[in-house]
Amino acid sequence: MSYEEISEMLTGMGEKSFRAKQIFTWLHTRNITDISQMTDISNALRGALSAEYCINSPKIVRKLVSAKDGTIKYLFELSDGNHIETVLMEYKHGNSICISTQVGCKMGCTFCASTIAGYRRDLTVGEMISQIYTAERESGRHIDSIVLMGIGEPLDNFDNTVRFLKLISDERGRKMSLRHVSVSTCGIVPRIYELAEMGLGLTLSISLHDPFNEGRSRIMPVNKRYDIDELMKACRDYYEQTGRRISFEYAVIQGENDSRECAVQLSKLLGGFNCHINLIPVNPIKERSYRSDRNGVRKFADMLCSMGLNATVRRTLGADIDAACGQLRREYEI
Repeated sequence: MSYEEISEMLTGMGEKSFRAKQIFTWLHTRNITDISQMTDISNALRGALSAEYCINSPKIVRKLVSAKDGTIKYLFELSDGNHIETVLMEYKHGNSICISTQVGCKMGCTFCASTIAGYRRDLTVGEMISQIYTAERESGRHIDSIVLMGIGEPLDNFDNTVRFLKLISDERGRKMSLRHVSVSTCGIVPRIYELAEMGLGLTLSISLHDPFNEGRSRIMPVNKRYDIDELMKACRDYYEQTGRRISFEYAVIQGENDSRECAVQLSKLLGGFNCHINLIPVNPIKERSYRSDRNGVRKFADMLCSMGLNATVRRTLGADIDAACGQLRREYEI
């Protein structure tokens, strides 16, 4: 619930308006798990709230900790028995969390484990934000940045994603700057335009993965609906309206999208555009034969940089615990 919804609820119960601030603080700064813990409101009000409302926290059914870099991967069980994944990563600049936005995914990207089990439903705002609060409580780490890049396509769950962004950044609660939030999309063009108009100040990450329509359509079915030209037009509009540099995610697949021809096409596509290309060694999954050679990824990065593009190879975290989205859920549910 937003602050305004809580305030309206309390007014309907005949309570004073300042109670909304108390409750909102308990939820979003003190990180409680039960209404009974709100000790500065009366027993009567706590009882009335508990009769109608609850604070749902996901159950941790598996937790993997990387021996290499301390990355933590959680497999959470939701109240209806569905499962999602959340990954907590430690960087020099602070702790970052990668959260899920859906149970499964409709997008069908062939290199991604999340889509293999199919789509089941969207996550609610509460289920999205509770991944963050549960991970903080369990790990004892304060989360400094958020990435919506776990299971699911955030812009396919658009309304709840926007409500989540407004809730996590509310000045009366968590107060997280959206400059520390990144939203990843495979390229749902109409939603990119809508997001640009909102001017939220977040970082937009585009899953590109191939600079040619034929190749991108082969690995990313969304390209058949919104091709690269349409996508790039939306990206340029987003930058013009927000002034925020866009990050292009590029999973390097050996023999598929790592040729010099691909590098040249990327330079034509992105040259002169204020953006960053984040090269990712593709994660091997049992159902696909895709592979990456890290030396090959670095060679591809060097090619892009020699052409004047800003390209880096993503630091691999949690490789020893299969930290790529969808892998743990897939194994658990088979």
